[in-house]
Amino acid sequence: MRTLKMVMLIAAAAVLGGPSVAAAQDRGSVSFVTGVSMINGSPLANAVSSLSSGMNDRINLGGRVALTLAPGFQAVGEVGRLGNVLPPLEAAIFSFSPVGLRASALYAEGGVRAFLGTHSAVNPYVEATGGLSRLTVRVAGVNATTSDLVQLGLGFVDRTSPLAGLGGGVMFHAGPLMVDAGYRYKKIFAGNFMSALLSGGSELTSHQAVVGVGVRF
Repeated sequence: MRTLKMVMLIAAAAVLGGPSVAAAQDRGSVSFVTGVSMINGSPLANAVSSLSSGMNDRINLGGRVALTLAPGFQAVGEVGRLGNVLPPLEAAIFSFSPVGLRASALYAEGGVRAFLGTHSAVNPYVEATGGLSRLTVRVAGVNATTSDLVQLGLGFVDRTSPLAGLGGGVMFHAGPLMVDAGYRYKKIFAGNFMSALLSGGSELTSHQAVVGVGVRF
């Protein structure tokens, strides 16, 4: 009888404590996000860039914090690195050229995420973000003096640019653990000189397939 009473007390405590634990895990999350840039552009650019670009240039990394504002809505903040923001055609041309040009970007952004369902372990979502990026340009295939002069010249150019993003995906969660899988689009509004240098006036963008792993709190 004493054992039965103990089991009943434990079960009651679990039932009463369950909602508070679930509520605590709805306050937000912290996650690590990684993604692979997807090729975009003409079919020819896709084929050439896919063969010529290294996987390292296509990997993006970031860390994200999300805070619940209201049921179904979260404020999100993220810092990270975009491995390559060159358009595919330019990336392919420089890959086969004796002179190599690579452009990556560090970024910090914030925005809002809206869930399409909140009463399930599988929650689709959409999001919109905005922030700032810092472009880093690397030149290879030239002698050290020329490379130093190029980097010196770029040092006088403002490489901090506004950044905007859209995305969508699905969040899976079980208890405190969560997995986020989706798509992200980011656009860098570079200055005229930097845009002309890196992309011939084309847009500096990143299309990503992303996966995030984190903890809810």
